[in-house]
Amino acid sequence: MFPIRDHNPSERTPFVTYGLIAANLIVFLVMLPFYGNEADSGWVFQTYGLIPLRLISGDGFETILTSMFLHGGFLHFAGNMLFLYIFGDNLEDVLGHVRFALFYFVSGLGAALLQVAADVTSMVPMVGASGAIAGVMGGYLLLFPRARVDVLFIFVVIFRVFPFPAWLMLLIWFGLQVVNGALNWSQMGGGVAYWAHAGGFIAGFLFVLPIWRGLGGTAFWARTEGHPDKPAAEYKLVNSNIPAIRRRK
Repeated sequence: MFPIRDHNPSERTPFVTYGLIAANLIVFLVMLPFYGNEADSGWVFQTYGLIPLRLISGDGFETILTSMFLHGGFLHFAGNMLFLYIFGDNLEDVLGHVRFALFYFVSGLGAALLQVAADVTSMVPMVGASGAIAGVMGGYLLLFPRARVDVLFIFVVIFRVFPFPAWLMLLIWFGLQVVNGALNWSQMGGGVAYWAHAGGFIAGFLFVLPIWRGLGGTAFWARTEGHPDKPAAEYKLVNSNIPAIRRRK
């Protein structure tokens, strides 16, 4: 299951969100020749990925930033950019361009710190934008808990899209990160950085908390009923312009 769109249109162009997607795309394209070579890609991840033990030793602080633009492959990159595209524009709409950029990197910092704290002796490099994007999801939960999010379910050969309120979809996602992080705490080696996701989500939530209070807090929710403070977007199926070709008997 993964979200494919929300019904929460932004009122201004999300330049920072688009810029972050473009920056991640550029780095991904630069990395393409390395993905087929384990030695070369390993060197890149070891050099620019965030390694907890290295950070604890007082080295590699720049990797908190560089690791946020590296991805392990196409699906890793595409999934992260999809989440950023769906949820980022609305946070940027409320926070403004400069504050959203700060918010994004603070969320990435929170993700890095919790992942490091979860395993300070790890030598496995952490890469990916998902920690910072988890912060976007945490902020979205606080501001738009009842915004509608269309979620695609894939079960073997069944493909169905279901509308979910944002609070349910995001809390399920956050709960899965915490549960999986706890279950995998003792495992060594690579895998998903669940605690980075949880740390980014918490950091994003806390960053937006005073902004939500400034908007009125629970009074803001009462006024908007947890929905976006503007008409929701509606998506309709349209007939294809491709002519139908009927089978002859």
